[in-house]
Amino acid sequence: MINFVFNSRIHTMNIEINYCPRCGNKLVNKGASVRSRPSCTDCGYVVYLDPKLATVVLISVGDELVLVRRAIEPQIGRWSYPGGYVDRGETVEAAAVREVKEETTLDVSLTGFIGLYSSSNRPVVIAAYSAEVIGGTPSAGEEVQEISLFRPSDLPEMPFPHDDQILADWYLLTDDG
Repeated sequence: MINFVFNSRIHTMNIEINYCPRCGNKLVNKGASVRSRPSCTDCGYVVYLDPKLATVVLISVGDELVLVRRAIEPQIGRWSYPGGYVDRGETVEAAAVREVKEETTLDVSLTGFIGLYSSSNRPVVIAAYSAEVIGGTPSAGEEVQEISLFRPSDLPEMPFPHDDQILADWYLLTDDG
C-alpha cells in the first residue's frame, strides 16, 4: 500500500516532492491538517496530490474470462484482469483498449462500463469495462508472464482491493447475472 505523508517530506506513489516545480523553492505544508497541501512560500504554487486513474477490462471469451499473470509489481506473479494506467491526454476507453493490447496482443471492443472504484487513502481510481475479442492472437506482453482463460466461478484469488466487487458488478451486466 502506498502511504501519503504530510509532514516535512511529502511522498506520493514513491516520489518525494520537496521543491516547487515552478521556482525551485522548498515546499511547506499549508492549510487545515486534514487537507494540508505542499505549498511554495515564494511563488504561492500549491501541489495537489491528485489520484491516478487506471483501467481494468473483463474480457469474455465464450463463458470464460481472460486473466494475465503479472510480471511487474505490485502483485508480481498474481493473476489479474488486464489493465493499467491512463496516460494524460488519453481517453479512459482508449487506455483500456491500449492496455489490453499491450498486455495480451488482443484487439478488443468495449461492450460496457462496469463501474468506477475508489477507496480512502488509496491514490488509484479504477474504471472497469467489459469487452469482447475482435482480433489478435493471445501473447504475453512485457508486463505479463502468461495469459489464460478462467471460468468466472473458478477465478484464482484476485490481488487488488476492488477485484471481487468488479466481478460482482460485471455479473449484473451479463446475461448470467
